[in-house]
Amino acid sequence: MISSIVKHSKAFYRYFKIDIPLFILIIILVAFGLLILYSSSGESIDLVYRQLTRLAIAIGVMIVVSQIPPLYLNRAAPALITIGIFLLILVLLFGSSGGGAQRWLDLGFIKFQPSEMMKIIIPISIASILSERTLPPAAITSLKSITVIIIVVSLIALQPDLGTSLLIGASGIYVLFFSGVNIRLVKSTWLNLGLILAILSGSLYVAWNYLLMPYQQKRIITLFNPESDPLGSGYHIMQSKIAIGSGGLTGKGLNQGSQSQLNFVPESSTDFIFSVLAEETGFIGVLFLLFIYLLIIYRCMDLSMRCEDNFSRLLGASLTFIFFTYVFVNIAMVSGLLPVVGVPLPLISYGGSSLLTLMTSLGIIMSIYKHKTPRYIK
Repeated sequence: MISSIVKHSKAFYRYFKIDIPLFILIIILVAFGLLILYSSSGESIDLVYRQLTRLAIAIGVMIVVSQIPPLYLNRAAPALITIGIFLLILVLLFGSSGGGAQRWLDLGFIKFQPSEMMKIIIPISIASILSERTLPPAAITSLKSITVIIIVVSLIALQPDLGTSLLIGASGIYVLFFSGVNIRLVKSTWLNLGLILAILSGSLYVAWNYLLMPYQQKRIITLFNPESDPLGSGYHIMQSKIAIGSGGLTGKGLNQGSQSQLNFVPESSTDFIFSVLAEETGFIGVLFLLFIYLLIIYRCMDLSMRCEDNFSRLLGASLTFIFFTYVFVNIAMVSGLLPVVGVPLPLISYGGSSLLTLMTSLGIIMSIYKHKTPRYIK
């Protein structure tokens, strides 16, 4: 009987395209997140139930996506980017507004945010473009990729949604980086460095004076001196830092954090949930969280590097670095090292859109490793 179970388990593992070590790590992280969410919500079980429903849907999507061969994603890339850009244009023309931004399409029976789709579509499209030829890519191929990234980032920035546009821009840049793109503009190394710095400086000047909204500029100014307006723009980040620092080594205990339970910490169940975690579980809890994140990132990168074709390697590595970027930006944001841009803590923060996006990414990473590349495209 035992041998029969083992035999059927091996067959299931072979044909059902799920990476068991990565799946176990995801479940551990999700379970830890639900515990912190329960505490951050004032022991509201309803919030946990709603998040469990979202998790069930997201994990189901991850499992389904992991069964799709990456070859199909590669072939669908032109259609995906075309549809994505079309939807972003529709958002600017007919989108639904809320909170001073126009980011959603309201179809009556459902309201969704097309920019969330682009977090997956951009890495797929850029990896598809760059993998058409041998690596490192030629200049014309790199230029084509950069053009696509700029178009998408600009359309999202106009909504306005600076945080999402920067994340999507980074996802495209990661693919270019892993492809080994040559950024040498001139032969001289020092002159090349000077030109790149000049372009970056000019871009920052244009962004600050012509692209950033007044409230976005205020967030950046507050980052460097939150104490200048302790009851205004600097209030939230100061309370977050107090919560993180007061946790000490072992924390105050679940549902015992004064900053979070008395509502001093803003958005304690979403963007600032790390502050709650640090206050209530302390340095040990933070180390545990970072350790699980590190294992997930290592496993994803390991699976990506063991893929057999350029498209899979580029896509997997870029999706892994996007996951890392979510972790880094959120923790740096609530710690006062980066401006507040509304980036959730992966698989921990309450919410559905980002959770679905991240689970889809993890499903793609499982897929690109589990599905072997056809010989004729190696």
